[in-house]
Amino acid sequence: MLQVRVKILYNKKIKGNYFYLVLRAPKIAKESLPGQFLNIKVNDTYEPLLRRPVSIHIVKGANIELLYEVVGKATEILSRRKTGEYLDVIGPLGNGFNYPLSAIRYPLSVLVAGGMGIAPLIFLAEKLLKPRVSRHKLEVVVLIGAKTKDQILCEKELKNLGCEVKIATDDGSKGFKGYASELLKEVLSTIDYRLSTIYACGPKPMLKEIAKISKKHTIPAQLSLEEHMACGIGACLGCVVNTKEGFKRVCKEGPVFDGDGIIW
Repeated sequence: MLQVRVKILYNKKIKGNYFYLVLRAPKIAKESLPGQFLNIKVNDTYEPLLRRPVSIHIVKGANIELLYEVVGKATEILSRRKTGEYLDVIGPLGNGFNYPLSAIRYPLSVLVAGGMGIAPLIFLAEKLLKPRVSRHKLEVVVLIGAKTKDQILCEKELKNLGCEVKIATDDGSKGFKGYASELLKEVLSTIDYRLSTIYACGPKPMLKEIAKISKKHTIPAQLSLEEHMACGIGACLGCVVNTKEGFKRVCKEGPVFDGDGIIW
């Protein structure tokens, strides 16, 4: 974990309330793993007081790329920060995805994203598809869930990586009509799920349903929880969740947990 001032290389709206932020952060980039996050001080004043956690989206060399949505005052301030300015950042933080499980035992990885849950899964998909010494091929299927087609993110990027991408929209405006968890059930009915593993990030109701599905089919599942955080480093105990091993901090022991370990 490092605390550094990093330079903004790019900070632009991509559509709607979604923004893309690129930071020059070589020391953090070198240590970052899929599923981890940065805790960002959005300006140099004490308003807002707390930092904002943002998932690491992509790491390219010395640069860290972040995908975020403007949902409140802090992210609105962040969206107005300019190229060439500096941000105070702590990271990489948290416990990321344990990847990959054996490509021989589990040759199919199913990634499930609900809304902004897509943010950390690009980095994970890159790592899963990275050329291996092993001759065993790993297939990656990504299920992207959104309320409507206008809120679908990263479909093209995932296809360019070599992923098979399936879409679920609540209103049926694109792809499967329904939730990403419902689409997961449909996908599992068409494959040998005993050879698969699940990685997911999104709203708690979606993750709860995926945990049930994975348990029913005895599929290993790693779930990245989205929780409100204060300190982001495990000191304040403001983001704890109940697990079979007692209460765990999402910012420290998480945000990624085994699906069968959480008490919902």
